[in-house]
Amino acid sequence: MQPLVTAAVFAIALVSFCVVLHYETLVQLERLSRRLRRHRWTTLITVHGLLLAHVVEIWVFGLGYYVAETYFGLGRVLPLEEQDWFHHVYYSAMVYTTVGFGDLVPTGAIRMITSTEALAGLSLITWSASFTFLQMQRLWRR
Repeated sequence: MQPLVTAAVFAIALVSFCVVLHYETLVQLERLSRRLRRHRWTTLITVHGLLLAHVVEIWVFGLGYYVAETYFGLGRVLPLEEQDWFHHVYYSAMVYTTVGFGDLVPTGAIRMITSTEALAGLSLITWSASFTFLQMQRLWRR
């Protein structure tokens, strides 16, 4: 398979996994919020739950970069002095949050995964913000 096609399939798989994970997190947080009586706890649990979901999603993409680079040869995230997966997690956090990068730069077909993660991260963060807003609006009306 062409490296670009492999990277596109890889990106679709990573995004799909993260979207399902995020959706299930939101469903569980909504169910939990209906059972809690104190909106202070509901808000704290919601924010912490969403932050945890985002961290897990960043790690999923970080692992994806590591696998794409190490086992599929889809490019590199440079400069990497060593093949350390944690550098890929750091790179993933910079891309997911759309902070940008400068010390680590993608080369090769792995750039397809990078651009897809930036779009997914922006969408998932926005989804979390919308969920939090709607939940707080509902809680503060009580």
